[in-house]
Amino acid sequence: MKTRGVDLKPCVNHPDRATSYVCMKHDIYMCEECLECRDPEIYCKFRSSCPIHFITKRQGNLDGEDEHREASGQAQ
Repeated sequence: MKTRGVDLKPCVNHPDRATSYVCMKHDIYMCEECLECRDPEIYCKFRSSCPIHFITKRQGNLDGEDEHREASGQAQ
């Protein structure tokens, strides 16, 4: 399926939802509910241009970020 020139494919966990978010490392598509970097601690050559990684980071869901905030006194 294409919408305005963007490829939409089914989410890996929700086949009824079309999404354009793709993990290029694992070649899987994820809807907004499923967006989460699967290997945040392991090298990924796509990381510098990966919207999934940056969205996960902005939400504070990368492994170790919560512990780092608590240790520095910035707990939410």
